[in-house]
Amino acid sequence: MDKKSKIILIAGPTASGKSKFALIIAKKNNGEIINADSMQVYKQFKILTARPSKADQKKIKHHLYGFADVRKTFSAGQWLKLVTKKIKEIQKRGKVPIVVGGTGLYFQSLLQGLVKIPKIPLKIRNYSRKLQIKLGQEKFYKRLLKLDKKVKNKFDPNDTQRTIRAYEIKKYTKKSMYDWFKETKPIFLNNSYQKFYINLDKGLLLNKIEKRINKMIKNGAVSEVKKILKLKIPIKNSSYKVIGFLELKDYLKKEISLNKAKELMAIKTRQYAKRQITWSNSRMKDWKTLNL
Repeated sequence: MDKKSKIILIAGPTASGKSKFALIIAKKNNGEIINADSMQVYKQFKILTARPSKADQKKIKHHLYGFADVRKTFSAGQWLKLVTKKIKEIQKRGKVPIVVGGTGLYFQSLLQGLVKIPKIPLKIRNYSRKLQIKLGQEKFYKRLLKLDKKVKNKFDPNDTQRTIRAYEIKKYTKKSMYDWFKETKPIFLNNSYQKFYINLDKGLLLNKIEKRINKMIKNGAVSEVKKILKLKIPIKNSSYKVIGFLELKDYLKKEISLNKAKELMAIKTRQYAKRQITWSNSRMKDWKTLNL
């Protein structure tokens, strides 16, 4: 592959060592690192999102870290526009773009483009969810197949979220979700990429998660949350998705102990890692797996 057209992608579950691996690859390939983590974009969250250190950012140029204000929404569409621009800029400089992170939707948008499906009215969305609960997943999936034959064998029939999404899209737009997908075009050619997925032994990953949480507390995560609370951010804001924010907020309000907060953070992080692994198993099958 022509080095000028090469784009390296590095994904993996939280705490798997993606950032360190990206640094190694960047040094060997004259590369620059671009963030693909939806929480690391926020400038107010440095410690809880495990943003690369200043020392690491001095060694290798990093992009799209800590630039967005947590008080404003930041979408995958906004990220895709910015990452596209950064990739082209890095390539013009004769360097290799290295996109690293754990947000599956970001990688999907880069590889496939973003689907421009019209916004589904809340009435239709609520109806679809209530129908799924009423019928149960098995019967609801059969109902979906009658409505939209094109979804057959496209995804796991037990995937509740995707089944509901497919149903509401067809119900409202009268067009299959997969017809919308066909109209979506990627920005870069598929053969432009080298895709790596970092896989860790479960025991090792759990150990790294625990160590990371202890390090966050030691590095001032409590003070970080204290500062963010002063911003009086609405409860629907993205900041509430950052693991550790709610737990340390409850600790500061003296509703739980620090040990309990750390325990809850560990549970949430493990659950998040599991979701990331599930995503990769279904949507990153063609990525080269690195067993570290």
